Amino acid sequence: MKQKMKRPLQAMLIVFSIGTISGSLITETIAEKKEPELKLSDLASTAPSGRTLELGKAIPTDKNLKKEVQVLMKDPAMSEKWGLKLTDSKRAWRVSQGSKDIVVAVIDTGADMHTDLINNLWRNSGETGKDIRGNDKSTNGIDDDKNGYIDDVHGFNFVGNNHDLSDNHGHGTHIAGIIGAEGGNGVGISGVAPKVSLMILKYYDPKAPGINNLMNTVKAIDYAVRNGAHIINYSGGGLEPSPQEKAAIARAEKRGILVVAAAGNEQSDSDVHGYYPADYELTNIISVTAINKSRKVLDSSNWGLNSVDLAAPGHNIYSLLPGNQYGFMTGTSQATAFVSGVAALVMAQDPELRSAEKIHKYLTQTGDIDMNLLGKTRYTKRLNSYKALTIKDSDSSWNGTRAENAVNIKASTFASNPGLALSGIGSETTGSPEGHFASQTRNILKHLVDEKSVKNAIDSPTNTEVGAPPQL
Repeated sequence: MKQKMKRPLQAMLIVFSIGTISGSLITETIAEKKEPELKLSDLASTAPSGRTLELGKAIPTDKNLKKEVQVLMKDPAMSEKWGLKLTDSKRAWRVSQGSKDIVVAVIDTGADMHTDLINNLWRNSGETGKDIRGNDKSTNGIDDDKNGYIDDVHGFNFVGNNHDLSDNHGHGTHIAGIIGAEGGNGVGISGVAPKVSLMILKYYDPKAPGINNLMNTVKAIDYAVRNGAHIINYSGGGLEPSPQEKAAIARAEKRGILVVAAAGNEQSDSDVHGYYPADYELTNIISVTAINKSRKVLDSSNWGLNSVDLAAPGHNIYSLLPGNQYGFMTGTSQATAFVSGVAALVMAQDPELRSAEKIHKYLTQTGDIDMNLLGKTRYTKRLNSYKALTIKDSDSSWNGTRAENAVNIKASTFASNPGLALSGIGSETTGSPEGHFASQTRNILKHLVDEKSVKNAIDSPTNTEVGAPPQL
């Protein structure tokens, strides 16, 4: 199944200057002038736990966001969000914009109380309101809900062992913004899930000496499990597995909690060199690699035919930064946040898909088949928000069976229901495997609108290949 993961966050920054990727420098030439670098802490040190930190530098933009043409969710900087376009978020939002009932735990460097984020932060009901003395529970210094943590109204800081969620790096704010920046508020951008509850769990702070990131991660996972998270986003990791960490994620697995984990930025094959927690062999983990606008896996990103599940946008991703700023970062960290956001949309729309096992199978089967991912991921799929929200088949039609990464697969292999392809639905070809798969997908979606035709196809199935995975 899978088996890997990493401790610290692994995103590299790339926009108007230089980013750090697994110890090597990578320069990106942009046709615009270099912007002054945001004065956040420099990164890349070695964690006391032995796992290398790969936090990218966050570089803000000086663009006057208020002057940009308003598009999509009427937020002024949405034109920068190419990843939302690639994953078809505009159409997806017509189906679901998420729900505050869905809680995504973001285990990262904390999060800034950003104007575009604050209304989507999770609120611990046991730490809000007034106590018996009339004091505000969120700041009274008392563990009002008896969960072992004081004043944890939006989450907890496991570095300082307090409720201060300030982001001294920028990575956590960036990730939280991709997942759930507030949509339609006329400010900045919209996250993948414009309506969601973000539980902020801080496990790393570049200003804190001698911290144990791995143990903080374990504590954060357990906090998420005990306090109602549906999804855990972990955009970090390391090359060394940890029994304690795996056990914590196994506890999440028993509670049906999905863990979306970055595949890592080691520029290597994860089948050979595991990356953790993304590569632990647990059914609730989705391992995510990063692609660029050309839909190709980034040179810096890990890949794995048997270990990486899904691909999502991760190059020059525009999101929030501390101080009410905005900027770009690059890496599998950002790709992971896209998947967490889509998982939140699907769970909000369909309560039956809130179990980790079901949502894992569903997300990995409803993406776009992309030949650029041959040999790079298990399912040869990149994330598609709209398909994840509109393709609804029975469990048997997205049972998680993996398609072999070969170019000579029969047409029926890639139908949402094998009977559809064999009965003539979605059977056109364009002369190339990629075109063949794409045309099938378009036709499947078209016919799904006609419920009667779909029902007839399902009620009158034709013989299909044994074990043929129903991919979309």
